[in-house]
Amino acid sequence: MNKKQRGLFLTAIATGTMLNPLNSSMISLALHSIQHEFSLSFATVSWLISTYYLASAIVVPIAGKVGDLIGRRKMLLIGLLLVAVSAVGAPFAGTFMVLLGMRLFQAVGSSAIYPAGMALVRKHIHEKQASALAILSIFTSSMLAFGPTAGGFLIDFGGWPAIFTVNAPFILLSFLLTWFAVPKDPETTHYTFRAFWKQLDSIGIGFFAIGMSFLLYFLLSFEHGLHWVPLGVGMVSLAAFFVRELKAAHPFIDVRLLRTNRRLTLVYIQFILLNIFNYSLFFGLPSFFQDVMQFSLKTSGLMMMFLSGASTLVAFLMGRWIDRAGTSVPTIVGGILMFGGPAVLVFISQHLTLINLAVLLIFLGISYGIGNVTLQAAMLDASPDHLTGTSSGLFQTCRYIGSILSSVVLAIVFGTDLSLAGFHTLMIILTVTGITFSLSAVYAKRLDEPAN
Repeated sequence: MNKKQRGLFLTAIATGTMLNPLNSSMISLALHSIQHEFSLSFATVSWLISTYYLASAIVVPIAGKVGDLIGRRKMLLIGLLLVAVSAVGAPFAGTFMVLLGMRLFQAVGSSAIYPAGMALVRKHIHEKQASALAILSIFTSSMLAFGPTAGGFLIDFGGWPAIFTVNAPFILLSFLLTWFAVPKDPETTHYTFRAFWKQLDSIGIGFFAIGMSFLLYFLLSFEHGLHWVPLGVGMVSLAAFFVRELKAAHPFIDVRLLRTNRRLTLVYIQFILLNIFNYSLFFGLPSFFQDVMQFSLKTSGLMMMFLSGASTLVAFLMGRWIDRAGTSVPTIVGGILMFGGPAVLVFISQHLTLINLAVLLIFLGISYGIGNVTLQAAMLDASPDHLTGTSSGLFQTCRYIGSILSSVVLAIVFGTDLSLAGFHTLMIILTVTGITFSLSAVYAKRLDEPAN
């Protein structure tokens, strides 16, 4: 693959994979308009966010498995078409339920793209693979960081439907580039529907979907009280899922592999920790800046740019570093920054200024940027070739689990009292999270070292 082909290939993947973070962040600015247009309570309209996370967390490993069976290029194109349905249909939604349905199309489609894209990179990009992953990380991080700002401008220009229609040019570009620049899938066995369904392990998928749905519902509703029935159903279903996968001839998720492949399992745990850390800052700091520090909306947004901007910029450097040094050392460095920043904030929480906050937010952003790219590379290194799609899907599910757990952390810390004391407690929690991540990174380095 020459330089031009590589550029077109990565642009095709990047413009597709960025749709999920873009649409998960833009919606926050549209909730107010949608709430008033359909005369809804905030609790009802917020299901546009909750269902997106639920659907994405469940769909990504399933889509990864399907892509492994039918072909990753086909799966990417199917995902783009599903997002296109929402881009065309959402602006014409006459009821909130129709709009919610379009949002689910968007979640399922954009979630199907990521594991297919990661598997295609693994298959076709062999030289400087970490640099390629860094480019994808820049696209996704940028969309997550700047999505709310872009959403604000779009809504001001064309109302809430604009955040759906804006997907159209990206979908078209990704579809055309995928069609012409991404190599076709190799010929696969032509399954009958029954054989395909058996290969897909529909029973295992059913247990997984039920278990994840109820468990995530329990976590999402945590701030409103403990709902033990969803927790019980979720845990029982996931237990049944593990028993099923241990016995299945063609398991949806080979839990035996997770048990024997400690490196891959550790990557998933690390990614959950990383996203608890990141989303606790991403969702918690803006309210703290405005309500406690008394920063203006503009100043709060600028402060968050230090966090997200540093994360995005460091990704430019990570690819070359990983290509030269591997993933172990960069992950440890990221872990040190990850617990060092909150630890400093614990000690200076009574003396916060714009300058010291800005400096520390840059270091926190760097820690996330390092972790995000290195763990993607580590996940691909630890995944068997034939299961790259499924592994990538589970990796993305860990992102959503981390983001949902961060909302639980914020509900506990800031739920009753958004104060300086709450901020101090949050920094202690994030320091412990960072230390745990760092220890896991040191252990991962030992796993990566060849046996004597």
